Amino acid sequence: MKSNTAMFFNVDADPNNSNLNKTIIINKDLFLEHLSGLLSLNNINDIKSSIYSIFETVNNHKKDVKGLLNITSDADTIKLNKEVLLQDLNQILNSQTIERAKYYIDRLINSISVVKTSKVNDININRWKEYDDILTESLWILDKRDNSGAHNGSYWGNFIPQIPNQFIRRYTKKGEWVLDPFLGSGTTLIECRRLGRNGIGVELLPEVVELANDNISLEKNSYNVETKVICADSTKLNFNEEIKKFGVNSVQFIIMHPPYWDIIKFSENDKDLSNAKNINDFLNLFGQVIDNTYDILDKNRYLAVVIGDKYSHGEWIPLGFYTMNEVLKRNYTLKSIIIKNFEETKGKRNQKELWRYRALVGGFYIFKHEYIFLFRKN
Repeated sequence: MKSNTAMFFNVDADPNNSNLNKTIIINKDLFLEHLSGLLSLNNINDIKSSIYSIFETVNNHKKDVKGLLNITSDADTIKLNKEVLLQDLNQILNSQTIERAKYYIDRLINSISVVKTSKVNDININRWKEYDDILTESLWILDKRDNSGAHNGSYWGNFIPQIPNQFIRRYTKKGEWVLDPFLGSGTTLIECRRLGRNGIGVELLPEVVELANDNISLEKNSYNVETKVICADSTKLNFNEEIKKFGVNSVQFIIMHPPYWDIIKFSENDKDLSNAKNINDFLNLFGQVIDNTYDILDKNRYLAVVIGDKYSHGEWIPLGFYTMNEVLKRNYTLKSIIIKNFEETKGKRNQKELWRYRALVGGFYIFKHEYIFLFRKN
């Protein structure tokens, strides 16, 4: 079969492409036609010769300029990760039998022509290798917070944007609704705008609501989604009535980043969880938020809780596991426990030596992690 690979590909040099690897723009119909034709060949060397010419065009596109940009405006195109495509082509080239080579070709055809997603996200499982930035392990080592766009770390107690980013992409589809009952400075709703999800955030303190609205407004709304900020007490709010004001009957994902009890005092408001008098009061208030939001979350959809532990009067208080148990008292199933690292907090910034001294004297270990509990509603 005569190869005409130069007609298939173009190189996406868009600096705004979120994929760190350059992508290849494929003339989908021509490429699929070519691959399908290889399935009719009976000589493995002929198959490999044709695949090799494709491999060279993808890998050394700068050396093969002729026809490279020759994708017409009416062509049906698709973007693929260049490195992943090279891996798939190389797999065919390394096949020892014609049956195995055709198996990999058929799989490549399927990955290009068939979109396979689940009920809870837009991840195309047929192209799963391209999602290498989505975390699937239970230990998250995140060096620094994302401060791009509208994100900033000026507010005490806010969490890093990578956490809602990972969960929104993994557990929602574009156009669905996300709820954050402890919104803070607006991190979750900024990510909703970036990822094309509608978002509702509830924040107790009026001055923080104002900050959240300001932050969210700085993020482009490219997908024209709705982001609603409510000033209210999540322990008392009737969420069913509140979301109906926006024409919504339910949400598809909930993420909570409550105060870590009284580690940081956010206000003097007695409704603030950071002012709970004792651990039982804190857990009761947190449990009320779980109760208030339970009915509006769709069945079999997910809830994530981000929280750390507390050390007080010589005792490690496992606040994370206490809150986990509060959720499990309701009709939720625990799906994962994720450990996320952190290097420093505002309260410990520039005090590493002091805390190391305290740890040696006090016989304890310094917090370098927090928990993310993932639950599914039954």
